[in-house]
Amino acid sequence: MLKKAAGFLLVCVLTVPWMGCADTVSHFVYAALPSSDEIGIYREDPHSGVLTQLADSPYGAGNAAESVIVHPSNKFMFVSNAADNTVANYSIASNGEISAGTITTAGSTPAILAMDSAGAFLYEGDWGSNSITVYSIGSSGQLAQTATFPVGVRPLNLKLNSSGNVLYVTGASQPTGYILAFAVSGGKLQSVVGTFSSGGASPYGLTIDPSGKHLYVTNGAPDNSIGEFNIGTDGTLAPIAGSPLGQTNGINPLSVIIEPSGTYMYVADEGSNNISAYTIASDGSVSPLATPNFTTGTQPSFLAMDPNGKYLLVATQSGGIEVFSLSSGNLDVVMTFNTGSNASSLAVTQ
Repeated sequence: MLKKAAGFLLVCVLTVPWMGCADTVSHFVYAALPSSDEIGIYREDPHSGVLTQLADSPYGAGNAAESVIVHPSNKFMFVSNAADNTVANYSIASNGEISAGTITTAGSTPAILAMDSAGAFLYEGDWGSNSITVYSIGSSGQLAQTATFPVGVRPLNLKLNSSGNVLYVTGASQPTGYILAFAVSGGKLQSVVGTFSSGGASPYGLTIDPSGKHLYVTNGAPDNSIGEFNIGTDGTLAPIAGSPLGQTNGINPLSVIIEPSGTYMYVADEGSNNISAYTIASDGSVSPLATPNFTTGTQPSFLAMDPNGKYLLVATQSGGIEVFSLSSGNLDVVMTFNTGSNASSLAVTQ
């Protein structure tokens, strides 16, 4: 069930200070492979988007390695091991290879990871205890648990706002799920900013646009919709006119991502084996592209993107990572890399 869990943390795409920002630099892709207890490691060619597996890939991980996230320094990364109730940190070499670091006891069934933009705190969504566990991050990537906060619902997804002072948590409920907004200070959840209807029962996907002004959730089947919200200065959410937007040809949307310019949004539709593509207007409302859907492999469940916005990566439940190039919002197939087992989460460096 975990490997198909919807709404895994949409992974932050971060810059490597020691490699620069040019689009001629290779990127590295890390895939959490929970069914084989491994981490897949791949080089992404910046010119073609083609993935090449590194020599030490797949790298052994804990039991049910569920979520992967890279630190802003890109010197280390973290993986939640859902069956072990641990979080492991790994150092990252300049060639993308990783080395195991310390293993830290986590909450119950840690399924989702999120991090503030400064890389000071790691947030973990615990499915077994309906809680959020927070860790401070040391200079060498070591974790120290600071607190655990019950949220009263299984956290489907986590996302911090651009300033890092509000944490959004989605949860399922009938007839409609909700988005919890918590004020955050020093890595601690201070108070509830508000509880907002997601517009559907199961808000799996969660993302914020690059401007930090708009938040989006994808509501899974049977709602098959996108909730669109304006973000207030205090972190409160207000639905955009027309929200939620029903998807015409997208069934069970699990993951959502916005490319770096903030012009186009993509949704992984697990139930219809496709990606739905949208344009984003200045007021935050979305509308389908002229070609609204692009076919994928079986059950696409997680989306990631290279930092330059040139390539979209799609983890499918048919044991592969599909790469698409972007052209005026449209998607063109580059390749499919067979990972050997299904990836539940992807992280990309620059």
